[in-house]
Amino acid sequence: MTHPEERPQDAPLDAAWLARIVHTSLDEDLGPVPGRDVTTQATIPAGSRVAGVVATREACVLAGVDAIEETMRQVAERLGLPKPVVTPEAADGDRLAPGAVVARIEGAGHVVLIAERTLLNLLSRASGVATHTSRWVDALAGTGARVLDTRKTTPGLRELDKYAVRMGGGVNKRMGLFDCAMVKDNHIVAAGSVAGAIGRIRERFPEVPVQVEVEGVPQAREAIAAGARFLMLDNMGADAMAALVAEVRAGEAATGKVWLEATGGLTLANARDVAATGVDFMSVGALTHSSPIVDLGLDLA
Repeated sequence: MTHPEERPQDAPLDAAWLARIVHTSLDEDLGPVPGRDVTTQATIPAGSRVAGVVATREACVLAGVDAIEETMRQVAERLGLPKPVVTPEAADGDRLAPGAVVARIEGAGHVVLIAERTLLNLLSRASGVATHTSRWVDALAGTGARVLDTRKTTPGLRELDKYAVRMGGGVNKRMGLFDCAMVKDNHIVAAGSVAGAIGRIRERFPEVPVQVEVEGVPQAREAIAAGARFLMLDNMGADAMAALVAEVRAGEAATGKVWLEATGGLTLANARDVAATGVDFMSVGALTHSSPIVDLGLDLA
């Protein structure tokens, strides 16, 4: 059983998901298919052509470039017009300076202007998450600890959010409730004990990895004795965390590797202090629930 954090972090953005979210976003903007833009379609001749660039307004780590092409394709299809030519000049994961050109666009003015906000919404959000994640990656450089995301994502946008974390150099935790069992305080209360919760998961879903959130040494010992090899150390002070990490590491000759994750109360200011305790990972919900968007724009020449 492979824990999500141990899997390769190079999966591309899912093309089928992107097509669905662009379709939904265009429905929101234009109304039901084919939809309409009453301003653009009233003021600009249908046959007009434009050229322009998608460019950064601030330094960022780029993510979500495929949204440009996909949005142009779908808008062109709705309007029965040729798809504009999109020429990328930067790739996801690139660190860009203010004013950097992300892509050049040339084609039907109606398509370009109608697609503008949808593609920028997706690109700005993804780049915001990637940029925020990169700050954590930089803060943890050389410590041996890696930053994880969580399930604290905007409904419907998890695929984009977690892809953006990867582009920023972070690591995806579980994608949902289906691919990894995570035993938290309420599960422990309901099952009666840490060992009881682990036992029930092993019996019902033997194929999934099990992770356990612990609040101190007794729970950590119980979880390891019950077979858990991934512990989340919840809201612990640095001294208590360091002591628990030392005990777990001392026992690994007998247990094998135990992955340790710090969670709760983490900030960029204390990141290196927490990493110094020896944990393998630090999970940060703010990567996906509180990242500011990156300011990007589509500028016509």
